[in-house]
Amino acid sequence: MQDHKCNKNEKIRCTVSQCSHHCGREDFCSLPSIQVGTHEVNPTMPECTDCNSFELRS
Repeated sequence: MQDHKCNKNEKIRCTVSQCSHHCGREDFCSLPSIQVGTHEVNPTMPECTDCNSFELRS
């Protein structure tokens, strides 16, 4: 898990610690921007959306 060495983007909060862009205990993303998408034809709630920038931490 990354911590102080992560270049956190304070404008993108994230709690998905399994992502390689997650900044450890600080719950921020290290990417300059993210792509948000959906897996639904007609999304109506937050659970219908996805972070398409997600990459599984190795």
